[in-house]
Amino acid sequence: MKKKVVLAFSGGLDTSFCAIYLKEQGYDVYTAIANTGGFSEKELVKIEERAYQLGAVKHITLDITQEYYDKSIKYMIFGNVLRNGTYPISVSSERIFQAMAIIKYAKSINADCVAHGSTGAGNDQVRFDLTFDVLAPEIEILTPTRDMCLTREYEINFLKEHGIHADFKKLEYSINKGLWGTSIGGKETLKSNQTLPEEAYPSQVTVQKEEKLELEFSSGELYGVNGLIYSNKVEAIQQVEAITSKFGIGRDMHIGDTIIGIKGRVGFEAAAPIVIINAHKMLEKHTLTKWQQYWKDQLGNWYGMFLHEAQYLDPVMRNIEAFLQNSQQNVNGKVIIKLRPYSFQLVGVESSFDLMNTDFGEYGEVNRAWTSDDVKGFTKILSNQMKIYYNLQQKNKKK
Repeated sequence: MKKKVVLAFSGGLDTSFCAIYLKEQGYDVYTAIANTGGFSEKELVKIEERAYQLGAVKHITLDITQEYYDKSIKYMIFGNVLRNGTYPISVSSERIFQAMAIIKYAKSINADCVAHGSTGAGNDQVRFDLTFDVLAPEIEILTPTRDMCLTREYEINFLKEHGIHADFKKLEYSINKGLWGTSIGGKETLKSNQTLPEEAYPSQVTVQKEEKLELEFSSGELYGVNGLIYSNKVEAIQQVEAITSKFGIGRDMHIGDTIIGIKGRVGFEAAAPIVIINAHKMLEKHTLTKWQQYWKDQLGNWYGMFLHEAQYLDPVMRNIEAFLQNSQQNVNGKVIIKLRPYSFQLVGVESSFDLMNTDFGEYGEVNRAWTSDDVKGFTKILSNQMKIYYNLQQKNKKK
């Protein structure tokens, strides 16, 4: 009997190659796409058609968008996670959830093997392998693209030779789209002195005038967009994306350290994540205390790093999530934003939990809860440690 393999399938260049290659190696290929919110129904139908065109025995779509929000995106917003201050770890975070969904499906149909199309020079190979191995060590992992060290040109020619007709020019760019952003890899991202051309970005700028955007948060979660209330937080994010992507907002190049130790470079567009995170962070500045913000920054940074490096299944992540969730009790209110082509401006916030709206004083204007003598005494005590230090320095210089 032929061995049964479940291929994590996106319909892109690498997984299209893997589908044909694995079939030629004698496997019954079952393809599965784990949708994290990046595909429309029309696109999913085309991907299914592609899978059967490539010889799949069966294809399945696993919709994990809601799970991805509930178990990852929500906490990335709470933690204001931007890797290296730039990248909202769009692909980094979704890969773990895709891998968990794929291996669950593989186990449900008693598959002998599971496969993915990751190369040997990136992070995704570790994310898939690690998750598969932790959750199902009994299932063999197959990785043709990595094992054969293939180039994109080789794979394109391979598909052409097998009569597969596709937009091969488009396939020169590796595009991974999800609810939390789109990554774009291509020949320009391999060079330190180049950037992506305008046409490489899936979303194009179609609005030239300034617009106002209002986002409302409850306990740190986005639920209102321009006055419309969403019970489903995924739909709220999708609405922000629909509005902001037309401005070309959230485009950048991420340069960072990979799990395997080399420097990596990838282009991305993430209009909704960038706007939402920055709006959320501004609201936190108004509603959290100094030390809440400080410790949130530390744990948010660690959470993003662990998520990026395939450590989602470590129980410490549940501990960090509990802290982040608890920190959001007073993060309630509205953030006003101005949108412009390629940029945005945070205007301000409205919140009943705004710590600026107190009877204690107005910064730079008037103090109501303390006297000038209170400040003089406080300042004198505050300076003691430094005065002692400099006093000793002076004494030792005289010796």
